[in-house]
Amino acid sequence: MQTRTHTRVYDAELSRLVRETPQENVLEELTSVLFKSLPRSDQRRRGMEYLQGLLGVEGRKSIRNISSLFGGEAAEQSLHHFISVSTWDWEPVRRALAHHLEEVSPTRAYVLRPMVIPKAGDNSVGVDRRFCPSQGQTMNAQQAVGVWAVSDEHSTPVNWRLHLPETWLDDKARRRRAAIPESVLPETLDQAGIEAYLDITRDWGLPVRPVVMDARESDAAGAVRMLQAAGAPMLLRVSANLRLTAVDPGMPRTAAGLETAAHQIMLMARPLRQPVIQRQPGPGGGAVHTGLTAAVRVRLSRHTARRPSHRDLLLLGVGENGGRWPAELWLTDIADLRPAQLLRLSRLLQRVDRDFAEVAERVGIRDFSGRSYNGWHRHATLASAAHAVAVLSGTAQPEMEVAQAS
Repeated sequence: MQTRTHTRVYDAELSRLVRETPQENVLEELTSVLFKSLPRSDQRRRGMEYLQGLLGVEGRKSIRNISSLFGGEAAEQSLHHFISVSTWDWEPVRRALAHHLEEVSPTRAYVLRPMVIPKAGDNSVGVDRRFCPSQGQTMNAQQAVGVWAVSDEHSTPVNWRLHLPETWLDDKARRRRAAIPESVLPETLDQAGIEAYLDITRDWGLPVRPVVMDARESDAAGAVRMLQAAGAPMLLRVSANLRLTAVDPGMPRTAAGLETAAHQIMLMARPLRQPVIQRQPGPGGGAVHTGLTAAVRVRLSRHTARRPSHRDLLLLGVGENGGRWPAELWLTDIADLRPAQLLRLSRLLQRVDRDFAEVAERVGIRDFSGRSYNGWHRHATLASAAHAVAVLSGTAQPEMEVAQAS
């Protein structure tokens, strides 16, 4: 009898292990870390259900659709309360996610990536008329910026800042309805992204890593000042007309001390170009080809910097053999990397764009339809955790089977 009992227990355990998918294993491990800060067991259970819904539900990841997996109307009310009304703090959950990812696969750099969220109405927190570069038009939308931790294996958003225009912050009734904390003050989108990065290194105790961002539509000089003041190494893609002063002894004499557009400086740096091996994304590691780079020591223009800076920067030009020169311009203060290494670091922007489209969108990062400030942040936090589950388990497509709650 005892042998039969042991056999049944063994068979049940073997059956359970066979049924488990890599995604379920990663989810169980991650949630045990993420939800330690949640004080109640029902909150931890709702957190798990919300993650399962983000990973498993078809179509839009609304609370109604997610709750359909767990019992319908009653589950919908519970999940709505958990996301929009409950008092649990989302910041410790994000901090736990960032620390877990650092332990699993150390971060190479943090990419700051803006996100536009189109909205039909004007009640969702932070909605305003905003220009969407990907659509080439102005629309009703929320706007946020995410800080993505990028390792050799994957990229995952670990912190978010919702950008709130003054039309919201100056309106007491709007602030009250959306429960916007008094501590939230006006800031530019660049400031929002950099502050979100500083949360990670200054407040969460994670190692300082380079910041990579596309600053072509931003106040690049202001971003440089903020990052330098924080001691954060940076690699910023900049516009052709950013004014800089060339201070590189390798430049022609006519360019020495010249203050002009970044594009013009790089045209004069043609003699400094060097070949560099690049690998294009694709199956099997992608095709390898030779490009061109040139690096010139520069300083910010006296006119673009409110406070003159005497700290040298490096302007990196990137192009193709026989193609337009320069095709890209990057500004950095990372002096210990060769141009080829800086170029590889710059390509992390492309990886984040790809992972945003292939993973973050699929787990519903832009699907929150509530009106509250804290609700938006809780959804963004759990969608980031769902993204982490997908990339850590090696699955881009949702594949979790969720049992109906009894």
